[in-house]
Order: sequence, then C-alpha cells, then structure tokens
Amino acid sequence: MATRLNDKQIKSLLRKGEPGYTGVGNGLRFRISNEGTGFWVFRYKANGKRRQITLGKYPELTLAKAIVEAAKHQIEVKQGVDPLAEKKRPESAKIQTVNDLAADWLKNDIGKRLKHPHIPRRVFEKDLAPYFGELSLNRISPLDIRHAIEAITASGRPTVANDALGYCKQLFRHGIRLDLMKTNPADAFTVRHAGGIEKSRSRALTIDELTTVFKVFHDSADQFTRDNYLAAALLLTLGIRKGELIAAKWSEFSGDGTLWDIPKERSKTGEAITIPLPPVAIGWLEELHMRACGSEYVFPSRRASKRRGYISDDTLNHALAKLFGQKVRPGDPPANKLGEAGIEHFTVHDLRRTCRSLLAGAGVPGHVAERCLNHKLKGVEGIYDRYDYLDERREALQKIADLLTPIINHDSHTNVTTFKRRA
Repeated sequence: MATRLNDKQIKSLLRKGEPGYTGVGNGLRFRISNEGTGFWVFRYKANGKRRQITLGKYPELTLAKAIVEAAKHQIEVKQGVDPLAEKKRPESAKIQTVNDLAADWLKNDIGKRLKHPHIPRRVFEKDLAPYFGELSLNRISPLDIRHAIEAITASGRPTVANDALGYCKQLFRHGIRLDLMKTNPADAFTVRHAGGIEKSRSRALTIDELTTVFKVFHDSADQFTRDNYLAAALLLTLGIRKGELIAAKWSEFSGDGTLWDIPKERSKTGEAITIPLPPVAIGWLEELHMRACGSEYVFPSRRASKRRGYISDDTLNHALAKLFGQKVRPGDPPANKLGEAGIEHFTVHDLRRTCRSLLAGAGVPGHVAERCLNHKLKGVEGIYDRYDYLDERREALQKIADLLTPIINHDSHTNVTTFKRRA
C-alpha cells in the first residue's frame, strides 16, 4: 500500500540504506539501490504488461517535482502512450527551429546523396539562415521564404535564387517526412518568383575583350588583388574549374612543377587528371608560392577560418562583381570599371568557356579540347578511349598560353622559374 512520503522520511530511508521500493502513490515509487542511492521510478501498465521508467535521482529531482512528473505520465498512459517506449524514440523535440531541421537535412539527406554537399550548405548558411533560420518550425511562413529569395535576386544572383528556392523545398519536404511539419511553405513558389527561367550561357570573351579586361584588372589592383589576377589568368589559360583551382595544394604539383595532379576527390568528374603546365603558368604559380607564405594551399584563406584553409567560393565572384559596379556588401555600389571600358557582363565561369572557344579557334581537335577542360568523353568513345592525351593537351594549352601571355603579363618580362613541390 502506498505511503505518503515527505523529505524527512526520504532522508531517513537513505540513512538506513536498505535496498527496495517505497510507494508514494499514482505509480510513483522511491527506490534505494544496492549502492544506497535514491531514485524515483514510475510504474504503470501498457499493452497488458507492467512497465517501469526511471524519472531521476534524488535529491536532483525533488519529491514535489517527481510527483508532477508521475502525474504527467499517468495522463499519457490513459491516452495510450507508453512513456518508456517514447523515451527510446529519437529525440525529435531537439528539432525545433529551421536551423535544427537544416542540420538534420544536411547530415542525413544531402550529405548522403550529393557528391558536393557543401554547395547547399553554403547557400543555406549564407543566404537563407539569416532570414528565417532561428524561427520555430510552426512559425515559418511563405512570406519568410519570399523575403529571403527576393533578397538574393535583388543582389544580382538569379541562379543562386533559383537554387535557394529548390533547397527550401527540399528542406521543408524533409520536415514533412519526419512529421515535424504538415505543409511546405516553399511549395507555392516557382522560378518565376525567384531568379526566373534560366537561359544557357554562351558568353565567351574575344581577344580584344580580354586585352581590355586584364588591363582593368591590372589598373584596379586596390580592388582586384594580385592573387585574384593570377587566379583569373590560370582559369583562362588552363580551362580548369574554379573549385579545382582555389582548393589546390602545393603537394599536388610534381617535383619539377611541370605537372599538376588533381586527385579524384577534388575532381568534379570523380576521376583524377594530370594537367600539363605551360611555362608561363609555372611562373604564375611560382609567384603564388611565394605569396602563400608557407601555406599548404595555393590560395590560402585571407581571414582566420576554422572551416577550411583556402579562400571562399565567392572571393573571385565578388571581386569581379565589384568591377562591374555590383554591390556585394553593405554600402555604396563601386564604380562599374569594366562596363565603362565597354565590356559586357561576364562571370568567372565564362573564363572557362572562353578557354574552350580559344582552343577551338586554335584548331585543337574537339576530343582533346574536352579533355583539357576535364570533361568526360561521351558515348562509345568515352567508354573505350582511356588514353588521356597528355602530350596533345600540353601542346594545346601551350597554344593558348602563347596567345594570352602578352595580354596577361603586359610585356612585363616575368621570370619563369620552376618551383619545387612542397613535402
């Protein structure tokens, strides 16, 4: 029969230290373990079986609080809920805000099925979380989604706005799957409400345009740093992807510096590739090696960062955008130096497309040009042709280097030396 305990009686039981249970009422019991420690337990019946759940340790859980906890569980049992079974379930209560949901989505969905999960992570953390990341899941609304997406579009990044909208839909669909939400606040929006229907880009710069562009780059060293200048030169001359370049390590270059081995882990195609370096590119890398001041990365982070040791994915994009007069940070928009020089807008990725156009103009066969850009060969040719065309690519990239060197180096008689691969 249950005994109504008080704190004085509990302390007396603990002094005696006899293992066993003392009933309090409504399923609540005070238990003394073999070690003499006091615990509160709640006994009940679920699905025809007697069950018991530990509520907490005395005196951390006081008598008054234990009575309240037991009363809550009594109500749950009457509603058909098994408290012990509920305790063993994943703690969905931890996912309360949009930031909480995003962390689960990025880890358990995006992280498992995408090769480059850092892209949606970056878009969420930079462009979405500041607007609604701290909101609880029952407060997020379509107006919050619209506000964030319109802000991205207004910043001159329509493609990112479309991507962000797509990520929003995936994120809240994940919440519905976990039964944390009943509706998707992003579902009613389409690309028409974001960045608009995207057109395939075909922008490739001419030699005359490149001459003007690199002159503006050179004359705007206070905005477009020397590191940015050399990065643009390498992107254009080698036709590599921005992500492959900015994350490069010195250990990836051969002992004499004439070859660059991009490992499969960093290649978008998932296959390693060796890039033959023209002498002028080796000279640019030699300068970058000195400017890196001992960093393992070719383009070390310019700010202290715990996330990674190389520059942000947006560094080059922002630097170029500012020369087109686009405001990328709070404050007055900068002067449109490239526009005033007669240059139609282009993006960092257009430098890669320009390289492909120059390769075609130089008479480089298509399959060689495609391998220069680290594209997989398509169809039957891609299946059976495992030859990597290293010598042909070396000759092709040298043609591009000969064409671009006077434009990029400005007849500066840059010394071309060979840097040693760092251990």
